[in-house]
Amino acid sequence: MRRRVIYCALAAIVALMLGACSTGYTRMSQYPKMYDEHPVTLLIMPPINNTTNVDAKDLLYTSVSKPLVEAGYYVISPLLALDVLKNESAYDAEMFFDGSVKKFGEFFGADAVVFSVIETWAKQGLGITTKLHYIIKSTHTDEIIFDRTCDLYLDLGPNQNNTNRSLVAALVDVAVSAINTALTDHIVAARKANAYVFSDIPRGKYHPDYGKDSETDAKQRNIKVTVK
Repeated sequence: MRRRVIYCALAAIVALMLGACSTGYTRMSQYPKMYDEHPVTLLIMPPINNTTNVDAKDLLYTSVSKPLVEAGYYVISPLLALDVLKNESAYDAEMFFDGSVKKFGEFFGADAVVFSVIETWAKQGLGITTKLHYIIKSTHTDEIIFDRTCDLYLDLGPNQNNTNRSLVAALVDVAVSAINTALTDHIVAARKANAYVFSDIPRGKYHPDYGKDSETDAKQRNIKVTVK
């Protein structure tokens, strides 16, 4: 009897721990239209840059495809697509963000179009802050099937693990961190933000979990995170 009570208590503790780890969201509940549409081929549009960082648009454009490919989608080569978009006067994604994207399905054979909006991308303190908004629109229905924002701060400050270091060493660390912040390419922060944005996107046709991940935990739509 006593052993049974212990087992029940342990089971209750495990259940509580699993409940604490759960976000309360699933991929199906967050992105049901992704499961309705089952897009296979994605076209990435040039980012919409709402910052004063003139290089942000080109730097971000080439970093978006990796997490999507890893999630099991076929992504049309951004570099090849860019040439076509420029030749067709379609380089400015702003023109299509609120309009129809069906022509991209006809022209590129894409099932969906990926838009990104750069709201923030700048140095802040001893780090870099980025805020990116992504939506994916179906070329079949023009509906938004994925929508997420990531507010990410890349902390380049000194490591605080060693509390016994001298004041001089700490000051040197601060100086080195400031230099690192000045020299670190902002693309590093953008890549990390992209990884968070697409970390729980429903898996595509070329991923082993395709069609099996609808009940997998998902994050909130708006993510705010600090990473080292």
